[in-house]
Amino acid sequence: MDDLHWLERAVALACDNVADSGGPFGAVLVRGADLIATGTNRVTADADPTAHAEVVALRRAGQVLGTHDLAGLTLYASCEPCPMCLGAALWARVDRVVFAADRDDAAHAGFDDRRFRELLTGERSDWPADIAHRRTPDAAAPFTAWLERADRTRY
Repeated sequence: MDDLHWLERAVALACDNVADSGGPFGAVLVRGADLIATGTNRVTADADPTAHAEVVALRRAGQVLGTHDLAGLTLYASCEPCPMCLGAALWARVDRVVFAADRDDAAHAGFDDRRFRELLTGERSDWPADIAHRRTPDAAAPFTAWLERADRTRY
C-alpha cells in the first residue's frame, strides 16, 4: 500500500469524525503495510486540548506496541500537523510524517496555528503566557537521580 492509500484513510477518518460532531482531523500510524493505530480529533469530545488526531494515534500506537519508541512507523495525517503534534511525532521517533491538507487549508476552516508556529521562533518575552524560569537549588536533582539509575529506560 502506498502513501495515497493511507492518506485517504486518514482523510476518511477525519470526515467520519466531523459527521460524529468531532474536529476535521484524522491520523493513522503504519509499519510497512500494517495499520498499527488510528486517531481522530477528540479535543471537544474528551475536553482534552491535547487530544489532536496525531497525538491520539501516537498514544494508541504506544499502547498497541507496548513502547514509547515508534521508530519504523509512518504517521499519515489528514492535515499538516500543528507544532504540538509534530513535536510529539518527533519525540516518538516516527520515521516519516506524511500529510494531505496543509496549514492554509486548516486556517481557512478556522484552525489557524500560524501564531503558534511564529511564536515558537520568537522570544519568550513576546509570548501571550508568562513563561518564567525560577531556578531552585535542587532544580537538577531529578536529572541527577535519573542518570544514577542504571536500569533507566532511555528515550
